[in-house]
Amino acid sequence: MDGLDISSLLPPSLLLPPRLSAHKYLMVCTLTVAAWDTLVLSPRTWRLYKTQGWPLLKIAYQFLRYLMPIEFAIVAVAFFDSSWSLERCQHFYLFEPIVTAFLMAIASLSLAVRMYAIWDKSKMVMFTLGPLLFIQVVVQAICCAFYHVVPLDVGQGCIAGPKQNWVGIYWLAPTIFYTATLVFAILRSRKSQLVKPMNLWKLFLRDGLNLYGAIWLVNMINVLFWFIVTPNGPEDTIKTIITSMTAVLTTTMTLRVILGIRGQLNNGGTYSGMSSSSQPSHSNPVSSGARKGTTASEGPVPAGARHSLSQNIRSNPGGGQTYTIEEMRAKTQRDWAAAEQEEEDGKSGYALGEDDVVDHDSLNDRRRGEKAAPLGEDDRDAASVKGKNPGGIGVKVTIDREFQ
Repeated sequence: MDGLDISSLLPPSLLLPPRLSAHKYLMVCTLTVAAWDTLVLSPRTWRLYKTQGWPLLKIAYQFLRYLMPIEFAIVAVAFFDSSWSLERCQHFYLFEPIVTAFLMAIASLSLAVRMYAIWDKSKMVMFTLGPLLFIQVVVQAICCAFYHVVPLDVGQGCIAGPKQNWVGIYWLAPTIFYTATLVFAILRSRKSQLVKPMNLWKLFLRDGLNLYGAIWLVNMINVLFWFIVTPNGPEDTIKTIITSMTAVLTTTMTLRVILGIRGQLNNGGTYSGMSSSSQPSHSNPVSSGARKGTTASEGPVPAGARHSLSQNIRSNPGGGQTYTIEEMRAKTQRDWAAAEQEEEDGKSGYALGEDDVVDHDSLNDRRRGEKAAPLGEDDRDAASVKGKNPGGIGVKVTIDREFQ
């Protein structure tokens, strides 16, 4: 009994080589990550689905979101099902390389669109990532023809492996692409930090550098396994031991990059940092036309009148009534309609002269049915709002709030 080797009593599905056993354990971890990520992102996926429109990144997100768990659920069946025959495996083994190539192409396209957007549609980014993405798609498509069934015993699973070592360029091509993506992301973050200083950790999280870094790291480790680790024989699956985990993590990190975009996803979304063409100024006046019937006039603002201008927005002479900002905020739509009606009534009654200016008290008198009286000469001089005064105070609209 002491010399009895119980391993001879075990079926091939349980009698696994050490590296194949490690491969199966890592596949369990891969499936756990895929399942957990699918559940965690479900609420955010639903909110994204309800947004209007179907821009490119939203379509790519939906493909990645559902294709990844479906693919690896099917791969897991072939990997763990001990009843799979060698003949069935011969018809199935190319499923994972082909679908994974399609998955990686969509993920890379999403990151390329995002990089192009945050770099303000830079041609340098387009002519760098565009050719790299094209090379990735072509290389992976060609390499799919150079996979074969790993010769395992019946019941040990159906696994695709490379015929030759150079097939590792299947993963080298996307790794080069993700390296370029990470470099562009870092340079863009560094550029925004020079314009608007920020804590490095906050910058790291705001721009999602951890996501780009995770994508690059897992792909680089995978490439090292392909080109450095030596298999013990044709039945050794060490080269493909982390390919499934690489595809899953690349997909999940790409999904988070898309979900991290603020605002709409049109044209790759907007960048959280400041635009490369903007300047960090808080006093640039923004002159624009007001609503119908009013205009915003430009002109120097005396220091003593700044408080007055910050509390009042006046139209050009003959442009209608004058309201304070507080009144504008407090009025409802019905109040504005009533005010417009009062203005129309006023046109048929008392007519203001060319040089007459009516203040708020006069307007209130009109609302009570009293006749509006023009301001006196002294009042006009004190208010510095005389209609023909060339040195009068214009309206300068200043935006003091930054929009990210």
